[in-house]
Amino acid sequence: MRILLVEDDPDLSRQLKLALGDAGYAVDHAADGEEAQFLGETEPYDAVVLDLGLPKVDGVSVLERWRRGNVATPVLILTARGSWNEKVAGFDAGADDYLTKPFSTHELMARIRAVLRRKAPEALDTAVEVGPLKLDPATRRVSREGQEVRVGPTEFRLLHFFMTHPERVHSRSQLLDRVWGDHVFIEERTVDVHVKRLREALNPVSCSQMIETVRGAGYRLTQQVQSQPMSA
Repeated sequence: MRILLVEDDPDLSRQLKLALGDAGYAVDHAADGEEAQFLGETEPYDAVVLDLGLPKVDGVSVLERWRRGNVATPVLILTARGSWNEKVAGFDAGADDYLTKPFSTHELMARIRAVLRRKAPEALDTAVEVGPLKLDPATRRVSREGQEVRVGPTEFRLLHFFMTHPERVHSRSQLLDRVWGDHVFIEERTVDVHVKRLREALNPVSCSQMIETVRGAGYRLTQQVQSQPMSA
């Protein structure tokens, strides 16, 4: 397994590189946002550990550029301040999980193992269609009547679960268990963030309303869809 560690603090970088190496990972290190952007776009990694407070280019901008360029590598963000707003900004940019400084190496390893376990387990499944939406795990594409929908890796897994269990209400806890798997470190509000991002991704093809909020219960995917023309 190959990990990209993006951290500008020399002492912490040495500590994390040693811990990751001892755990059996091959580690590349970037000390600023520009180097991280280049490595993430040109090298194959199984996961990225990304600090948000970076010189040259901040971590959120790096992640946004990766996701715009269809870099689907799972990303665990590191945040020093630990505010929910900062975590939301990371999730909105395309993060899969977060870790607040200071943290133990044991927790870091557990979170890395979790994102790796969640990495594209559905890739061998067959394509599924609900209403006008089609999702193909083999090509990792979502489309409506030929118009492609760009979704992040976590939103892809979430939509795949919804589409294989349509019209059923799923609580946040159930979604964490079925989509995220090992969610011992993940807050239920994380589900709300990714549902919001999924709706935003489906909006250009007029399918955002297919993800319904069931007050006091959770979320479900319905086959109902808007009849107005799709946006270009």
